[in-house]
Formats: sequence, structure tokens, C-alpha cells
Amino acid sequence: MGSASKPSPTAAAPSRRKVALCLTLLTLQYGAQPLISKRCVGYAAHLRITSPSKQGVIVTSLVLAIEFLKVICAVILLVAEGSLKAQFSNWSLVGSLTASGLPAAIYALQNSLLQISYKNLDSLTFSILNQTKLLFTAFFTYLILGQKQSPKQILALALLITAAVLLSIGESSRKGASGGSSDYVLLYGIIPVTVASVLSGLASSLCQWASQVKKHTSYMMTIEMSFIGSMCLLASTFQSPDGEALRIYGFFHEWTLWTVIPVLMNAVGGILVGLVTSYAGGIKKGFVVVSALLVTALLQFIFDGKPPSLHCLVALPLVMTSIFIYQKYPYVDSKKKDR
Repeated sequence: MGSASKPSPTAAAPSRRKVALCLTLLTLQYGAQPLISKRCVGYAAHLRITSPSKQGVIVTSLVLAIEFLKVICAVILLVAEGSLKAQFSNWSLVGSLTASGLPAAIYALQNSLLQISYKNLDSLTFSILNQTKLLFTAFFTYLILGQKQSPKQILALALLITAAVLLSIGESSRKGASGGSSDYVLLYGIIPVTVASVLSGLASSLCQWASQVKKHTSYMMTIEMSFIGSMCLLASTFQSPDGEALRIYGFFHEWTLWTVIPVLMNAVGGILVGLVTSYAGGIKKGFVVVSALLVTALLQFIFDGKPPSLHCLVALPLVMTSIFIYQKYPYVDSKKKDR
């Protein structure tokens, strides 16, 4: 199996400061994205509710624009590094499909399962089951990369999942439960979200394997996964309502200059996800996702005057404690320790 790209001979491990910067920026991006999207694009949902005959911003156009901008950003960064020519000269189809094709396909399937589950589960059950992806990420990271967790790190993961569940409860307590028989809920609700969590952990670990073992750069993975994802999305437009809307109204229907802001932020976030997965791994990306929920709560309080819930206040020290424990007590091989 050929590698899609070879690392530069001068490539060095990223400094702790660079890793910390990527983690911080991604946390802020994840945390701010919901509020910015709501303000810049959220009017489309309001438009459809108040006037169903009118078509707001087409979601597929947003996603395709984000993927396109991810590719542009990745190419610019490769040019800045001076490695664009080397990366593409060493590119191979087999290596690309191995490193990026499988994770992209898994993520596409995961997103479809989440959509099915979300329609057939109450928000609380969905959110709790969705947080198990952190455990599956740790499991597949061990299975694929042999990356073990110390007992204290396992405790930190348990604290993080507890915090994630608390935050999910606070967010979803206002939403009602869905109806349906127990068998129907199990088949179209619980099973899909559980499988999606397993797939999320697998895809995250495969991306980490491709970047850390196969030395497939995060920028090349971003380009390849964006291209594959866009092709799949374009294929779906032949039968989807969004595809029909694109044909009738056009790609940039109801776009404004404000729409570009969340699109660009999402694209930058995609680049940061690749860097965090490459530098820090999928498990620490899980810490970022949960920490971002706290950032969102803080921003809602600052800009919307909405105070954080009791669940959020309880979750905050749990997240901080889990991050401290996970960083402070990494796994140490007893054989190496005795030497």
C-alpha cells in the first residue's frame, strides 16, 4: 500500500505551544459557530417557518461552499509551507483512498445514521448515547494505534462523558420526547445513534493513523476528504429536496455577505480539526468538543443575556478536572519505567 504523500525530511514534531494554539482555536471556533451561524444564516429557518412558500439559504450550497473553501485554505497553507509540489508529486490514488476515502465514507454513513436517529429519539436520549463516541474513540485508538490509557486517564474520560451528558441534558431539557413504540425507537433511534458513535470513533482513529503512522499530512487529508464528501453530496442532489431547490433557485439563493462569515469559519474549523487530529489525536479532539459547549454557554450569556444552566455550572469543573488529569497522568509503559 503506497502512501499518498511522504513527509518532508525537515518535518519536525509540533511544539507544545503550537498544539495548544490549535486546540484553543478549535475550541473557540466550535463554541462560537452556533451563535454566528444563527445570526448570519439562521434567518433562513425563520423564513421557512413564517413563510413556507419562500426558499431560504439552501443547506447543500453552504456545505459545498465550506468544502470548497477548505480545499482553498489547505492549498494556500501547502504553498506557504513550500510543500505543495512535493505533496502532489508523491500522491497516489491507492494511498489517497486508504488514508482519506475510508474515513470520508464512514463519516458520510455516520451523518446519515445521526439524522435517522435524531428524528426518532427524544433529544436527551440522543445526546447521552451520542457522547459514547468518546469511549469508542479511545477503544479504536488503542486497537489501531496501540495507544493505551492510564487508569487516571480513563477516570478523566469518565468525568468528561459525565460533563457532556450534563451539558446535553441542559440543552435538551426544553425539547419534548418523541413518540413511537419501543421496538420502533430501538430500531430507528437507539441502534442508529449507537452505530454512529462507533463509526465516529473508528473514523477519528483512522484519520489519526493516516496522519501519524502513514505520515499523510492533515492538509492533504482535508483536500481529499473535502473532494470525496463533495462528490457524494453532489450525487445526492439528484434525488434530494435541496437538489431540486438548487436547480430552481440557483446555488447562491438568499446568500448575503453575512453568509460568508460562518462558511469561512467552518472551513477554517475543518483545517483545525485536521491539525488537532494529527498533532493531538482523536481523544483530545473529544475534549475540545465538550469544552466548546461551555464556550457556547458563555457566549450566549454575553451576547444573548441567557445565563448558563445549573447543568452547565456543574459540568464546568468536571471538564477542567478531566483535562488536568488527562494531561498530568499519561500512560507510562512499566517496562520502560523500570529501565
